[in-house]
This record gives sequence, structure tokens and C-alpha cells, in this order.
Amino acid sequence: MREIVTAVEMKELDHNTIQKAGISSPVLMERAALKTVEEIVQRLKNKEKEKILVVCGTGNNGGDGLAIARLLQLRGVRTWYYIAGKEEKMTAETAGQLKTAEYYQVPRVHNLDLDEYTTIVDAIFGVGLSRPVEGKYAELISTMNRASAYKVAVDIPSGIDSDTGFEKGIAFRADLTVTFAFRKRGLCFYPGRMYGGEIVVTDIGIYSIPGKKICMHHLEREDLKMLPERVPYGNKGTFGKVLLIAGSEGMCGAAYLSAAAALKSSAGMVRIQTVEANRIPLQTLLPEAIITCDFDEKKNQAMLDWCDVLVIGPGLGTGAQSRERAQWFLAKAAECKKTVILDADGLNLLSVHDNWKRFIGEHVILTPHIGEMSRLCGKEIGKIQDCLAQTAADYAKESGAVCVLKDACTVVADAFGDMYLNISGNAGMATAGSGDVLSGVLAGIQCMYLVAEKKFSPVMLAALGVYVHGLAGDLAAETVGQRGMTAGDIICFLPEILR
Repeated sequence: MREIVTAVEMKELDHNTIQKAGISSPVLMERAALKTVEEIVQRLKNKEKEKILVVCGTGNNGGDGLAIARLLQLRGVRTWYYIAGKEEKMTAETAGQLKTAEYYQVPRVHNLDLDEYTTIVDAIFGVGLSRPVEGKYAELISTMNRASAYKVAVDIPSGIDSDTGFEKGIAFRADLTVTFAFRKRGLCFYPGRMYGGEIVVTDIGIYSIPGKKICMHHLEREDLKMLPERVPYGNKGTFGKVLLIAGSEGMCGAAYLSAAAALKSSAGMVRIQTVEANRIPLQTLLPEAIITCDFDEKKNQAMLDWCDVLVIGPGLGTGAQSRERAQWFLAKAAECKKTVILDADGLNLLSVHDNWKRFIGEHVILTPHIGEMSRLCGKEIGKIQDCLAQTAADYAKESGAVCVLKDACTVVADAFGDMYLNISGNAGMATAGSGDVLSGVLAGIQCMYLVAEKKFSPVMLAALGVYVHGLAGDLAAETVGQRGMTAGDIICFLPEILR
């Protein structure tokens, strides 16, 4: 698990390292340059034939660039640098790096002919960019983007907002971004994540401030080690029982996908409460699941007592019978604090029944996509897209639930300020049924921890489920390709991720 920072947080961390830890700015600049050079050199195909141009701004990002040019040249890689901006506007650190580069006779160019270079390094603007890129800088970045050379960004691609990931007028399109100390939010959200290409986070000696919490994180493959082993003496009941309130007439597919995903994500047993019309299709598609088509108080209570986790909503519909089913289970789960994953039509029903909010709390995981989020919170879709993290955090705080706001970069937030950005997954997962699969994965992950010795917070388990879902999607994309992927393909690769 790694921390993610805003531009303000990064500035504070940088300042703390210099002022409190006593590591000077030039030392940090040198470390950043060394790490970047290491990443560049290991990707060079033929060192003797390489021609690298480092385009430097006048801020400290440009100072990093000048140090990179010098270190590459000293390693025997033919390297030139170009200064974008007026030298008199350079920061003291960057002016010092220019003096050092001149001392070591690193060649400088004044006229750009980008076609002659094999690699272009962008060190124009760093995380502190606060206004749109215009004029000569915009023309320069546009010219750099058109070049056929391999492209490297220093810390963040110039023109990308380091907090939102939005393009500020125009942005550099990198093949590789070497970022320092922490991943920036703008390298998680799109289009910044796309413009960053391959993103490598390097250690340059800037660390968290003792006693000061960074609230945003992302998971990585190393975190799969937190998945608990299945106890060797367990039985199917030991490993968790999931009850799905799902499916309406002609809508059994969503129920099937969610149930199948739960079983593939380690749940020991799955029961689907659905309408009679879905019984035969579901029994045929998923013989491992128990199908129940009864709906009365006594049988409902027996099912609620039986299960460990509830999933309410996939393919449920919003008619009178569906509303009655959802409300009964949501209300009763609130009384006994049984874990609920509320998805799809469960969310649509919640958005039109304001009095249902009293059933929502810490035991609930809400999984809206942006359209559903708009209906839940009353914000326009465009405004939600402008502030995904804040929207998820606000709704989690308002509802008391864990909010999984689904998007290309899914945000997982709880009422206590903890937040995760998901960096697994791909565009092939934007397909019908993918969200239903996620609801099943979230249920399966919850079941894994029922008898685990080590417990984690609800928001962490939700983030882990989202991450696993994305990894299965990535494996599916590698195997069948993004264009032809289906939700069923994601399910097929869950066991491989959870092996």
C-alpha cells in the first residue's frame, strides 16, 4: 500500500525534509536526477546510438532536468539540454544546476530540431503548475508531442494538474514518468494517468511527516499477501455465505454474474433470492448456487439469519415487488448490522426513497457509478467528474457508509476520511455486467475475513475488492483483448489473481 499526495502535501513534505530533516534542496535534486537517469538508462536499447534532449523550465523541475542531462552525459550517453524560459527567472537551485552543467560542458541547444533525438525528457513544469499552459510553452509542448522520440516526464508530465489529472490547456504525452517520493493524485486520475505512460515512483529521501496522516492510498500487488489462507479444517459454511437479493423477470444475468463472482472470490455458499421466472436459467447457469423464489417474512428472516453478507440490487428492478424486497432486507440488516453491498437498482431505489437513508451506515458498502451517484447526491454528472474524490468522501461522510464511486479510477472512501484510488483495471472493463461482477467480488472478499486472525477496516476490504476486480480485468485484457472482453471474462480470471 502506498500513499498518494496532493501538490500542497508534496510541498509540505519537501519543506519538512529540507527544514526539519536537514537534507538540502540541491541534495534532493541530485537524488531525483540520479533516480531518473537510472530509469532512463535501463530502457536504452543502444547507448552508443542514443541522442537525448532534456527540455528544462526555469523552476526546480528544470533544475532536475539539468542535473539529469549532466549525469547522462557523464555516463557516456550523448545528451543536450534546452532552456525554456528566461534564465533570470530561474530559481536559485536551477541556476546552480545550470552553472554545474556548464562546468561539465554539457552541450546546450538554442534551436529545436526534435527529429534528431531518440529520447526527449520533459522537465518544464512540475507539480506546482497553477495556470493553463499557453503561448510559447504550449507551442513547445505541442512540438515535443509530435516528435517520434521516446518521451520521459520528470515527476509529472508538464501541463497535467497534479491534483485532478486534468490537462491544463495542453500537456506532454510521456511514455515514462519518473515521479519522486509519492505518487501524485493527478497520476491516478485520467487523463493524467494516460499522459504519464508507465509511472515509476522512486525513493529520493522524502518521507511522511511523523504524526501527520496522509489519508489517500493505493494498493499494489504486494498487498495481495494480506489475503488470508483458507483454514484447512473449514467447511463451506466456514468460508462465508452470501445472500443475493437480485434479478427481476427477464433480468437474471446480473444475478448470475454477481453470484458467480462471489463464488470465484472464495465465498463458500451463495443463495440467490429472485423471481420464479429466473429459477431455471440460474440453476442451469450456476448449479453451485441455491435458488430461492419465496418472499415472506418467516423465510426472509431465515435467509437473513443464514447469510454473512448481503448483496442487494443486481438486476433487481425498481417495481413494487422489488422495492418491497430491497426495503425489507435493508431494514433488517441495519438492525443486526450485517454487511450489505448495495448496488445497481438497490442504489436507484435508495435515491428515490429518502427515508431509506436511516438504514445506511458503517455496515453498508455503496457501489454507484457516476450516473447513480448523481441521483444519490443530486449533483450534475459533470460536477462529479470534476471532483470524484471529494464527491465520494462527502457522500461517505453524509451516509456513514463506505462509498465505492466507480469510474476509470475508482474512488473508495469511508466516513472517517480514509480514501483509496484504484490503479488496476482497463477500458475493456467498461462493459455490461462488470459492476455486477464487482458486487460479487466485494462479497467474496468480505467472506474471506470472517475467520481470519487479522482484521482490516471496511474501507480497506472494499478497496482490496476493487483492486482484485481490476487485476482480473487486466489479466482478461492480456488474454482476450480489451475490445472483446465481457464481464464473464473477468470472472474467469478471478481464481488466477486469488491463487
